[in-house]
Amino acid sequence: MSKQGNLSIHSENIFPIIKKWLYSDHDIFTRELISNACDAILKFKKLCDLGEATDTVGEPFKVTVTVNEKEKILVFEDNGIGMTEEEIEKYINQIAFSGAEDFLEKYKDKMDQDQIIGHFGLGFYSAFMVAGTITIDTVSYQTGTAVKWTCDGGTTYSISEGSRETRGTTITLHITEESKEFLNFYTLSQTIEKYCSFMPLPIYVVDACREETAKDEPTPEVNEEDNEVKAPEVVEPKPINDTHPLYTKQPNECSVEEYKEFYRKTFMDFHEPLFWIHLNMDYPFRLKGILYFPKLSHELETIEGRIKLYNNQVFVAENIKEVIPEFLLLLKGVIDCPDLPLNVSRSLLQNDGFVKKIADYITKKVADKLISLYKKENEDYKKFWDDIAPFIKYGCLRESKFYDKMKDYLLFKTTDDTYVTLSEYLETAKETHENKVFYVSNKDQQSQYITLFKENGLSAVYLEHSIDNPFISHMEMHNQGVKFMRIDADIAGALKGEEADKTHEEKLTGLFRKVLNNEQLKVSVENLKSQSVPSMILVSEESRRMQEMMKMYGMAGMGMPMGQNELTLVLNQNHPLIDSLAHKDLDEETTSLLCAHLYDLALLANQTLSPEAMHNFLERSNKLLGMIL
Repeated sequence: MSKQGNLSIHSENIFPIIKKWLYSDHDIFTRELISNACDAILKFKKLCDLGEATDTVGEPFKVTVTVNEKEKILVFEDNGIGMTEEEIEKYINQIAFSGAEDFLEKYKDKMDQDQIIGHFGLGFYSAFMVAGTITIDTVSYQTGTAVKWTCDGGTTYSISEGSRETRGTTITLHITEESKEFLNFYTLSQTIEKYCSFMPLPIYVVDACREETAKDEPTPEVNEEDNEVKAPEVVEPKPINDTHPLYTKQPNECSVEEYKEFYRKTFMDFHEPLFWIHLNMDYPFRLKGILYFPKLSHELETIEGRIKLYNNQVFVAENIKEVIPEFLLLLKGVIDCPDLPLNVSRSLLQNDGFVKKIADYITKKVADKLISLYKKENEDYKKFWDDIAPFIKYGCLRESKFYDKMKDYLLFKTTDDTYVTLSEYLETAKETHENKVFYVSNKDQQSQYITLFKENGLSAVYLEHSIDNPFISHMEMHNQGVKFMRIDADIAGALKGEEADKTHEEKLTGLFRKVLNNEQLKVSVENLKSQSVPSMILVSEESRRMQEMMKMYGMAGMGMPMGQNELTLVLNQNHPLIDSLAHKDLDEETTSLLCAHLYDLALLANQTLSPEAMHNFLERSNKLLGMIL
């Protein structure tokens, strides 16, 4: 005997909204139905543990998803607790009433922290995003009677006698034409693997059409020589998920190879991670996970981190900034927190101060791991530094608490290929350039300056990443009196000999301004120890930083571009060419050629010449070579 009725919705008819707007991704119905199936099994297992139910069937607990492309159906089946007709009326027909919540309320005094996934009672209806008609065929552990529920996507349903013979639930989706992509076995498998790869019960995905084809295959051949029947190879089905992912174990139970294998399988990245942090916390909230520091092959990869967030081994989303501090999104990892306050679609977090505590905890654990590496495995820390530096610097910029913990463990790679802290660098440099940190932003372009430093026993640090511009300002703000200067911004004391003779500075300034047709050109005569460099360019640190900041924020056109007046031409009086210009009366053509060429040589060692300047430089070089001949 069957009966019909109307779906009961507590406020208004939200069914069309559920179908269209409840979830942003339609493929999420797989997660919801499989989560419900796992819940049904976990609830039955708990009742058995409590002595309130007996497993008379004795089959392994599992969830099976069968796709039948020919008949355009998907079938989700579990051998869990099942439902009575009354429970269908309560949990299915009354939308937004959660069976899981009711179960937890009833047994809250008898339960530990075992997993019950469902919370909201709306997940089942996500299936209507892809299905025109849905049937539920279920047998409760209490009655053993099969009940069938059918709904065609409207607000009416029918209940009749079902055909299922054993405890559990079978849900059949008749897939619409618009969603036929989910009838593809491989698409479905990838979707389920995406959402359910760590669910706590084995999930099997079956292709019904392939199974039928296998049945129709010819019988095994008989080998006539030895009259033996060659049996067909039997391939045991394997679950699509890992029911005990590595992050659920204690750190001391995991080997190095297991960590690496979990990384490869989870992120499809066959480059070995540098190191990892195993998170394991039970109080004041439950949180488990593994964060990996990946090896970066180029700068662009720093934006490709991927942290997967789970709730009781159910995938929620990637890179949720409310839980995972933004700077940690440069990493790869898995975080599972059953206590997350999720909203109705599981994918978004409710605004809760509790979430901030989780983020603070994760930040602290990452900082503790890095500090431990610095103290206990210093050589490895230095070896990893080039890869992890962008992440750590970004963290210092974004999180003040992270900077406070890490400030004494920030390293700088020097032009001598050593790694030093800021205090170590300043201690070494205090006699020649106290409180100045000279840095290189482009190793190739600033090679002449690096050579000068090395020849005079000086060291600069490499700051070549895009994160370094704001990081430099941050370091100056938090280290009073310390000034970062690009290696071409000033002349360190150790590069100079005795005080320069400024007698001819005015004459030389006039010569260069006239030849270069630039009355604003700044010229400085210095006595450099090196005799190999006749001229060099210094660039104003403040003006250059201002221009870079304006460019970064798209405001370059709003201010004056950095021109010749922001550069200083340094002439080395210790070089024969400068000495000749200062003391000899050279003819006008020779003077003009020398001044223009000395300026371009200095400029070439500092930056790329403009096309016009490069043309003039090459033409002048050919003329000078001709004069030598």
